[in-house]
Amino acid sequence: MFKIRALVTALTLIGSISVATAWETLPTSAPAPADNPTTEEKIELGKMLYHDPRLSSTGTVSCASCHNTMLGGEDNRPNSMGVNGQTGGRSAPTVWNSAFNAVQFWDGRAASLEAQAAGPVTNPIEMGMKSWDEVVARLKSIDGYAKAFELAFGKDSISKDNATKAIAAYERTLITPHSPYDKYVAGDKSALTEQQVRGMNSAQELGCTSCHSGPAFNGPGMFQPFPMHSNPYFAAKYHFKNDKGLAEVTKKAEDEHLWKVPTLRNIALTAPYFHNGSVKTLDEAVLIMGKLQLDKDLTKEQVADIVAFLNSLTGEFPKQKMPVLPATPGTTFN
Repeated sequence: MFKIRALVTALTLIGSISVATAWETLPTSAPAPADNPTTEEKIELGKMLYHDPRLSSTGTVSCASCHNTMLGGEDNRPNSMGVNGQTGGRSAPTVWNSAFNAVQFWDGRAASLEAQAAGPVTNPIEMGMKSWDEVVARLKSIDGYAKAFELAFGKDSISKDNATKAIAAYERTLITPHSPYDKYVAGDKSALTEQQVRGMNSAQELGCTSCHSGPAFNGPGMFQPFPMHSNPYFAAKYHFKNDKGLAEVTKKAEDEHLWKVPTLRNIALTAPYFHNGSVKTLDEAVLIMGKLQLDKDLTKEQVADIVAFLNSLTGEFPKQKMPVLPATPGTTFN
């Protein structure tokens, strides 16, 4: 938690930020930590674990259930559904390009993809396993996993640490480069329409890119207050302040309503919007951000232009071959 506090205190809040935007293309690969170098064996094991619902207490929920790599990397629900039909209070963030987040989860409580992968499995609402000891015991009882872990980490290597490292290694491959925006920045001036270019310029001039900066448009490492400005109509309609954000983790009043800046990459595919999934359309989300963060009433033309630009951030999704999960012949867990 010290790392989160350090990031928050080190960064200037939105009201005083004034920086020029350097338009950057998305890298085609993500760096891995020194203690978890990426290998093909880890990626394949991580893909299996990511898509295996047997990591949940009911055998019905996998990582992919809420972070669907066949879609925009989430589930297009206001609130994701976990075991026994339970729903949490937040909308699932996209897994695509999550390797470029400095911290994970809406409230930034995990400092890495490895740390993030450990959480949902034992969350009683999400995947519902009682403990990681129970998860490890289950994996050890599936013959196929012994071989997959051995290839990735060595003999007798099934553990929480290695399971989360494998999932993180797989997630670092989930990158969507070469969007129309990327092609435009790289020099192909025909890649964007005139309206998209207007929207790109408006996003910079209005101040959107003061927070949504960098190649992933997520201001890496940044926490920002949301909403910044009060609006009784939006407050009554969307209930943004019902969730205190980072303060739910730190229990500190000064952290109330601080949120990790989410990526804008592929945002056209990830409705509904905001931490509570309360906004159904991208047009409305842009209008709300203008009012609540920038204290500006955007015109219909400005909204349309910015939405057109945001659509240009949809990248190329890597082709994936879904894994064949290790079987348990003649028996079941549930």
